Amino acid sequence: MAEQSIWMRKVAADPGHSTWFIERFRSMARAGDDLAGEARLVDAMVPRHARILDAGCGSGRVGGALAEAGHDVVGVDVDPALIEAAEQDHPGPRWLVGDLAELDLPSRGIGTPFDAVVCAGNVMTFLAPSTRREVLRRFRAHLAPDGRAVIGFGAGRGYEFGEFFADAAAVALEPDLPLSTWDLRPFRDDSTFLVALLRPA
Repeated sequence: MAEQSIWMRKVAADPGHSTWFIERFRSMARAGDDLAGEARLVDAMVPRHARILDAGCGSGRVGGALAEAGHDVVGVDVDPALIEAAEQDHPGPRWLVGDLAELDLPSRGIGTPFDAVVCAGNVMTFLAPSTRREVLRRFRAHLAPDGRAVIGFGAGRGYEFGEFFADAAAVALEPDLPLSTWDLRPFRDDSTFLVALLRPA
């Protein structure tokens, strides 16, 4: 069994943490904030009606937007409360409770590989450090041969960008395009955020 994620440790320490997270994004949606930037980038890089895995989907804002754009979306998150919120707020995609370090969708009847795997919202930094490389390996295993993974997270969260790229290389994921924002700004040495587009080697 995989080491418990940092996210679920937070939930164990503060049972209201998931509710706070859900209400935060519901409040932002009610206020009309733009919550679809990640989805726009992914939508632009895949064909119409693509199969997309929203890995660490949270309460479903990215996968929900991609489903509204016409894509076939499966979302997976370790937190049952977030999956319940995704089902309520974004009906349409298939939302599943699951640990990304044990991701095996064929065993759950989803055998067709994905055109894209999106992992937004600092999910990589909420994983147990011992599972990061395994999670990337499982992302690659679920990609179609010409598919791409899109992974975004911030600096200063305990996972250095260089270490991330080394982990990706170790599981045969190659950088396709490194960006510093979801709105396509170039990645630089002093960037404080990374959006990495990766392809199977």
